[in-house]
Amino acid sequence: MNNQSAKTFPSGRIYLLIATIIIGAANAVTRKLTQLGAENLVDGNNPVSFCNVLFVGNLCALILISIIYAGQWRKSVFKQITRKGWLSLTVVAVLGSSLVPTLIFSALSMTAVNNVILISQITTPLILGLSVVFLKEKLNFWVILGAIIAFCGVTLTVLLKPPEPNSVAMMNVSVGRGELMTLVASVFSAIANVTSKASLKNIPLGVFSGFRMLIGTIFFFVAATALFGTGHFTDLASPFLWKWMLLYSAVIVVGGQLVWLKGLKQSSASEVSWAAAFNPIAGILAAFLILGEAPTMAQYIGGAVIFVGIVCNQIGVNKLKKSESEAISVNQPEMDGKINFKGI
Repeated sequence: MNNQSAKTFPSGRIYLLIATIIIGAANAVTRKLTQLGAENLVDGNNPVSFCNVLFVGNLCALILISIIYAGQWRKSVFKQITRKGWLSLTVVAVLGSSLVPTLIFSALSMTAVNNVILISQITTPLILGLSVVFLKEKLNFWVILGAIIAFCGVTLTVLLKPPEPNSVAMMNVSVGRGELMTLVASVFSAIANVTSKASLKNIPLGVFSGFRMLIGTIFFFVAATALFGTGHFTDLASPFLWKWMLLYSAVIVVGGQLVWLKGLKQSSASEVSWAAAFNPIAGILAAFLILGEAPTMAQYIGGAVIFVGIVCNQIGVNKLKKSESEAISVNQPEMDGKINFKGI
């Protein structure tokens, strides 16, 4: 019975793939919600502004997470977390739940959804590099080659894109503000991902998710209020806003995040990069199906190169898994037929 359960229970890679589909659709869903808000104005204002989406969406997600993981929010559990653990959680909360979505939402208002999706793939090589330096993860030629090719695909997407009025000149190259914001968000996202993987080793998933959402929501509200004033959060009481945010937070924020974090905890850096590399495919399909946004020639070229990077990355992941299996069979022959339980 136990052997059958161990064989059929979803692996970390399956969790990551499901999360990738959910997260990949997030940008298109967000753009669609803002369009719906523009069609249902409240006192002349769009109730589904990016500030309202981020604040109310995070608040709804925090409520849902608190209900789902109420049993983990105990004083005894909090005491077991070290100061370093709390610091890591705070960094992840500020970056992942506040700065990254703020930059992405801003980018979505300035450039096409497909540009944001493709350029954000620079996160993959960044995660690999940071994991090698800080987590001592082992990589091979194919994984590294895949990351480099994916990076080249992102570069082509930026360089081949026609110049826009809101572009910024960088080393004689014109880069749109939306694309630049996406690049910065990708750096923050990579840092948050690697920190998450290190922090999740000894911190319960419910505490991690809830604390991240709580600090991220508070930080964003304080920062936005200081920069724009309380009037920036107009129409927070709109039933139209809350109706959509409850659905958005349940499926995209909570569902996507919990499945991703569960997969993150059970996977290696190469498997995480493999799953993350599928983001452009899921995102572009979602943009087409939800928004009717077809890729441009620059996006086709950049996306094709990124896809080659995905294939190389997958070859490397399979070789790493094979090497790990062979090492276990050689070094621990006495474990044959036994089950190693890996809980959370």
